[in-house]
Amino acid sequence: MALLLDIPRQMRGRIHLPASKSISNRVLVMGALAGNARLSHLAVCDDTDTLQTALSQRPHIIDMGAAGTAMRFGTAYFATQPEEHILTGTERMRHRPIGVLVEALRTLGADIEYTEREGYPPLRIRGKQLRGGCIEMAAGVSSQYISALLMLGPTLAEGLRLRLNGEIISRPYIDMTLSLMRTFGAEARWVNECEIEVAAKPYRKGVAYTVEADWSAASYWYELVALSTDAEACIHLPHLHKDSLQGDSRVSDFFRPLGVTTIFADGEVVLRKTQSEAADAVFRLDLSRQPDLAQTIAVTCAMQQRPFHLTGLQTLKIKETDRIEALRRELKKLGCLLDEANASELMFQPTAENAPKPEQAPSIDTYDDHRMAMSFAPCAGLFPGLRINHPEVVSKSYPGFWQDLQSVGIKMETAPEHV
Repeated sequence: MALLLDIPRQMRGRIHLPASKSISNRVLVMGALAGNARLSHLAVCDDTDTLQTALSQRPHIIDMGAAGTAMRFGTAYFATQPEEHILTGTERMRHRPIGVLVEALRTLGADIEYTEREGYPPLRIRGKQLRGGCIEMAAGVSSQYISALLMLGPTLAEGLRLRLNGEIISRPYIDMTLSLMRTFGAEARWVNECEIEVAAKPYRKGVAYTVEADWSAASYWYELVALSTDAEACIHLPHLHKDSLQGDSRVSDFFRPLGVTTIFADGEVVLRKTQSEAADAVFRLDLSRQPDLAQTIAVTCAMQQRPFHLTGLQTLKIKETDRIEALRRELKKLGCLLDEANASELMFQPTAENAPKPEQAPSIDTYDDHRMAMSFAPCAGLFPGLRINHPEVVSKSYPGFWQDLQSVGIKMETAPEHV
């Protein structure tokens, strides 16, 4: 199935975004390790639902589906539980590497083995009390590996001292984890620029925590305003905080030159369309701290015919899909040819010589990736007849996305997947 979208000229509305998936998944693990936590306004999406089910039902065979965060956090959590489990997932999940995390957990004393291919799920985990101690990891790995280890720290017999070697990517997610751990009573801190220490002090029981709205989900509304033909486009987003723990809150800065101003007032964010900066200068951005914004920003810039150079994208190739290759393929359908750069960059220079001809009524493939679907949906205002294949993938992080689009007047109808 596909969705055929029709975006009206006027863009006005108030959208109640889903709760932060990143925060929800972390507090679920900490709450399970602490006991008797009172968690409210958790994200309602595939990733969080999968992790919550795994932690509460604890079957012998746990199918994490396509939920990468649940697989990583679950692997660490169940390594500490006095139970045996097999963690598996979709075909794509079984091709997403997890060896770095498994080896680190083994160093801490975990009993984990691969049931099929070395370095990849499925995993057989025989949980037990882990001793902890000092370990080292490459700083360029996914921050979810690092967060998974940190969250175990308070439960380890010797605590945890983690040294990160090299350039740290996605540091806001690590800082988010440490801040939440302290909220749950842990003693966790940066010792220096590359070392983190977590004391062997158990989490506090009975913590009450309410999850804030998701800044990653907000990014698609920034894109809708930026690409809208409505000069007075205005979207209200309640329950977003200027001093958020979420690194993706920087979207408010990133979209300023792209024609969206952010007003923080009365417990909500108001997005208003403004004059964007001249598109002749290259838009340069290091997204090593906000890799989940890469698709939104790349598509926005390409649609504005704005040259860009995005760096710090090392983790994009091991997400739900190879996001760099997926962006190249789908933007080409819209007449935008991305330059061939290395695996951690995206570059675009609009020129008459290399620009492919846009497809008529383009059909966007989503590659089982929620962010592909949501980042390309706003393009329908520029390409009448654009359709999004497999729109149901948004359930991974923002199940109500299509309904929210309809609430601001965007019309949609089901259509065949391909023209």
